[in-house]
Amino acid sequence: MDTECEDRTESLVVRGIKEQDITLDTPGQGAVLVVEPLLPQRIRRPSDALRFLLTLLGLAAVILMALALQRTLNGLETDVQAGTGRAPEVLSAAAGLLGGVAVLIVPVAFAVERVFHRDGMRVTQGLIAAILALLVSYVLGESLIHSGPADLVQLLTGGREVEPLNTVLTPAIAYATAVRMGRRPHWRALMWVALALDVFALFTATKVTALGVIMTYVVGLAVGFGTLYGIGSANTRPPGSAVLAALRRLGFAPVSARRVEDDSSGSRRYLVGLVGDQRIDVTVLDRDRQVAGVLYRLWRRFLLNNETRRRAIRSLRAELEREALMAYAAQAAGVRLPRLLGTSEVGTEAALLAYEHVDTRPVSDLQDEDFDDELLERMWEQVRLLHAHRLAHRHLTGESIHVDTQRNVYLVDARSGEIAAGDLLLRLDIAQLLAYLGTRVGAERSVGAAAKVLGENTLAGAMPLLQRIALSRDTRTAARRDRKLLPAIREQIVALKPQVEVEEVRLERFRPRTLVTIIVSALGAYLLLTQLSRVNLITVLTTANWAWSGVALVASALSYVAAAILLRGFVPEPLPLGRTVLAQLAASFVKLVAPAAVGGVALNTRYLQKRGVPPAAAVTSVGASQLIGLAMHIMLLLLFGYLTGTQAAPSLTPSRGLLVVLLGVAVLFLIVLAVGPLRRLLTTRLRAMFSGVIPRLLDVVQSPKKMVEAVGGTLLLTLSFVICLQACVQAFGGEASFTAVAVVFLAGNAIGSAAPTPGGLGAVEYALSLGLQVAGVPGPIATSAVLLFRLMTFWLPVLPGWASFAYLQRQNAL
Repeated sequence: MDTECEDRTESLVVRGIKEQDITLDTPGQGAVLVVEPLLPQRIRRPSDALRFLLTLLGLAAVILMALALQRTLNGLETDVQAGTGRAPEVLSAAAGLLGGVAVLIVPVAFAVERVFHRDGMRVTQGLIAAILALLVSYVLGESLIHSGPADLVQLLTGGREVEPLNTVLTPAIAYATAVRMGRRPHWRALMWVALALDVFALFTATKVTALGVIMTYVVGLAVGFGTLYGIGSANTRPPGSAVLAALRRLGFAPVSARRVEDDSSGSRRYLVGLVGDQRIDVTVLDRDRQVAGVLYRLWRRFLLNNETRRRAIRSLRAELEREALMAYAAQAAGVRLPRLLGTSEVGTEAALLAYEHVDTRPVSDLQDEDFDDELLERMWEQVRLLHAHRLAHRHLTGESIHVDTQRNVYLVDARSGEIAAGDLLLRLDIAQLLAYLGTRVGAERSVGAAAKVLGENTLAGAMPLLQRIALSRDTRTAARRDRKLLPAIREQIVALKPQVEVEEVRLERFRPRTLVTIIVSALGAYLLLTQLSRVNLITVLTTANWAWSGVALVASALSYVAAAILLRGFVPEPLPLGRTVLAQLAASFVKLVAPAAVGGVALNTRYLQKRGVPPAAAVTSVGASQLIGLAMHIMLLLLFGYLTGTQAAPSLTPSRGLLVVLLGVAVLFLIVLAVGPLRRLLTTRLRAMFSGVIPRLLDVVQSPKKMVEAVGGTLLLTLSFVICLQACVQAFGGEASFTAVAVVFLAGNAIGSAAPTPGGLGAVEYALSLGLQVAGVPGPIATSAVLLFRLMTFWLPVLPGWASFAYLQRQNAL
């Protein structure tokens, strides 16, 4: 960016010189008046809001990391203090003097320079940011000292009489941010040197801490960006006169110009008259608009798979080249699209695309009765031409499809398109247009017109993409209001192609339940880190009795054989034991990315289907194994709880906190049963999970061999884990009865299965450690035993699980 040019432009705006609505002398044509509303003097740039939000997130991340890594931060603090303390006194004194003076002098000198350039508004917003930063740093520091977490206060002050946030550095950083000093290389270098000298002097005098400096910098940035967005920045968008000047450089001779309605992306549009009664449409891409809507685009990029998502932020040059390339490719394909006549940059802050003018209007302005069959088929014909040349439009909505007076269809808004598009993007186009037209003319006519032009097979391929997540925002909203729309479109496609076999397409990377899993996993990881901070992992591995550790490892390996036998018991069809064991090992790898009760179910269902078991039978077989496993789990818990004896009962009395949690769960369960929609949702899920289970159980009962495998596999699986946990306790010299360890494992495993974290991470460790301590095992031994148990049963099987997963996929067994 040409910062000097920007500064001059901002100065003109601040002084009140409006460049729009100014007549320009056109050689041989006289004066040309650009009809457009006055551009605002100041605008709020979306990029400043984005930076403000990112700095707030960065501040939260710094605090959380500091609390989680206190020892590391304390060590860093000690190293920095030791290093700066060795500096010669002369150097420390010189740094203190120069840094303290420079932090004040550099902002003042910059302000003087800006005032001489008549840019006083920039200095004013910098002063406002500095004042706000001073207040924020003082109030935040006092609040932390008096009511903040003790650990955080200790990290910020080091137990000394120092400010948590430096009330000199914070305003200086906020000021430099608000005046955009970072865009001026020489001033930026001077400011960084001043800050570095001052921070060095403060460390030598032990008046700051490492965390305090980091938070001071981040808070200063946040206040600066917040001030920029709140007050606004000088508008540097080129006016219509600059657009006409760029058109002249392209060889056009404009005689009139007026601004028309912005396009669907928010870009400015001008209708420009040329010599000879010709007209062109000009689209202006403003640099500051490239970040508009970035949060929504980031969310979609985070949510969707790689093949369906688009870059959240593109440079102005990339956006210009993308739209131009798509326009030229569509023209070569014979698609009706306004012909692109030229492109050009408009200064440093914008670019333009000049299109041939066609009198059209968007189909969103048409009434529903205006959509006759001929118009629908013409729309699909343009899509067919695009797709025949591997071009995807990716924004087929009512605003991007236009019709002229002869009802010819034109496709506009090609900026979102893709060249050399894959099959998935082409099918997404079809799904989007099917859904949009379905909202206007109904599912039957939408599918019928598409079938005439594209064919039944093409429509069948797009059927899996008829998901709300795949649609544009407006169409998705309409489909959410009319929940019968997408199922009706699918039914129409199936009616045309009844025997179609369509593979499901997963578009979402993350669903809401996945986000909940991530959050709960983070909490579980925090609890686990809290436990790990009390135990040295190296000590755990070196002090464990290797004989008992070997027993634990054998028991862990035996559990996969038991799981394979268990699954074989519920499947009447023959299953090879070796490959079924590999499938259970592969499930241990899947646990890393899915909750414990979900990943194994999905993988086993997929494995059975690949073995030739019908989908319904595969689901019911896995459901039956889950149901019987749950029943056996409860029975064994009651049995071992009874065998533990009355002497162990008092020690297993739940605490007040646990009692409150159980009561809360009971109340929540009653609420679910009392609320109709929630009750229906629960019963629907349970019915879908266990429907057909009873007939499958009857098949198992009729075969003594299958009964032995089902029951024996269930018991062997549980006993393997109990033996493994018992061996881990013995490996560290702990003493606990087998029945008590069994109760602890069964209870902890139930908690881990219910926790929506991968492999029950965090929840299992905490529950097992607490349970062993209640059973009489000392805390350090209980924690060490649980860590060794999880190493044997969760972490060590990951690598062979991955190998099994990859092998079964290569063999088309998954």
